[in-house]
Amino acid sequence: MAIRTGAEYKARLQSTPREVWINGERVSDVTEHPSLRLPIEQIAHLYDMQHDPEYSDVLVRPGPNGPVGTAFVPPRSYQDLVDRRKAFTLWSEATLGLMGRSPDFMNTTLMAFADELGVFHRLGERFADNVQRYFEYVRDNDLFMTHALITPQTDRSKSSAEQQEEFLHMGVVRETPEGLVVRGARMLATFAPMADEMVIYNLPNLRAGDEKHAAVFAIPIETPGLRLITREPYDDGGRNRFDHPLSTRFDEADSLVVFDDVLVPWDRVFLYGDVSLANAMYIETSLRQHTGHQTGARGLVKMQFALGVAMKLAQSVKIDSFLHVQQKLGEAIAATEICRALINTAETEFELSDSETARPKFDALQTLRMHLSATYPKVMEILQTLGAGGLLMMPSAADFASPIADDIDKYFKGADGLAAVDRVRLYKLAWDLCGDGFGQRALQYERYYAGDPVRLLANNYTVYDKSDSFRLVERALELAGDPVSAVAEQQGALL
Repeated sequence: MAIRTGAEYKARLQSTPREVWINGERVSDVTEHPSLRLPIEQIAHLYDMQHDPEYSDVLVRPGPNGPVGTAFVPPRSYQDLVDRRKAFTLWSEATLGLMGRSPDFMNTTLMAFADELGVFHRLGERFADNVQRYFEYVRDNDLFMTHALITPQTDRSKSSAEQQEEFLHMGVVRETPEGLVVRGARMLATFAPMADEMVIYNLPNLRAGDEKHAAVFAIPIETPGLRLITREPYDDGGRNRFDHPLSTRFDEADSLVVFDDVLVPWDRVFLYGDVSLANAMYIETSLRQHTGHQTGARGLVKMQFALGVAMKLAQSVKIDSFLHVQQKLGEAIAATEICRALINTAETEFELSDSETARPKFDALQTLRMHLSATYPKVMEILQTLGAGGLLMMPSAADFASPIADDIDKYFKGADGLAAVDRVRLYKLAWDLCGDGFGQRALQYERYYAGDPVRLLANNYTVYDKSDSFRLVERALELAGDPVSAVAEQQGALL
């Protein structure tokens, strides 16, 4: 196989029943579930874009066994990085930047793993071979992956090994000739009910004693014993798309993943039992650079979208002529353009790895991660401020076809002849983005998708190359000289 169509993606979901629970009920067919059906259609559209001549030159590259998605191909040059960003941007624009874990994110993750096989080879040749074979399998079948990095929020003061229950946090119960038996839970598996495969790895925060919890592997979503408990959806299938244009389409169905003594075959185990290597893997595979490139491109699209909504809303009632409104919109523009500048810097200041892969500049992408976590919430606050009470009192779609339609048309129209239906449609979009539950999830996602912002900022200081700054400080300190000679020079000048 090579690149899939949307129909092939949906057919595979139907042919691989998985254990998914939503609102206390088990889902029999995810493609027909009211809260999953339209998001699945959005993912299917992304796959169809790969076959569209308008987009295929950007989204698809030649592969050893047929055409493959651009995200699977390691970049070797500056132009390759630009081409990857264009592919990331195309898919992000198709989802308005609101689907943070579209297939290209994990495609990029797996590419990073396969490009640094030496990291996994330290544990043994078979583990590196497993990574390479799995990468080729996913690439050549164009599968959709999710991941679960985080332990349940039980007692954060204790390590995984110190929890009250031994396998409250996912861990390896035992080894068997067939593979590892895994028990416990992980979160936050975005898109898990709609994905084909799940990759498990960890952020670099395991401690000594957590050896049972140091496991990196991949399994199909339909694996026996794998249970997905999905949070309450933002659309249960009963929402009107006019009133809720975003939440009806782009909900990513975050899930808690429960491993009920799941067997992971040995050929799908990439790392096991080595805490130091599990912590090092996240950094040494250049995962942060490559995924940061994808999430940065998506983040820019999301910021552009939010900025556009804010500017359109301001124009709809002509508040954009007021200086303080222009100031707020100017701040949102600056925040958006900083995203663009950081992406450009990451690409132009790339470095080559030992395997001759072009890695975007880490400092720029890490800065972008921190920038987005702080500024996207500010842009949402600007949108809430500009919309003011108007966001709270928009009529529903049903009102336009009711006996009060004339009142709606009269009292909800905007400036310069803007029809009520167009103004209400805009304000409904704005509320879905900045006020409704879906929008608040999108905001919370930007705050935390890259990790704890406090730790990110602290780590930014500890790993930052301080040499240039210190060199300038030393030059300035040399201007002062020693105090005795400085006083003598001063006295001589006074004479």
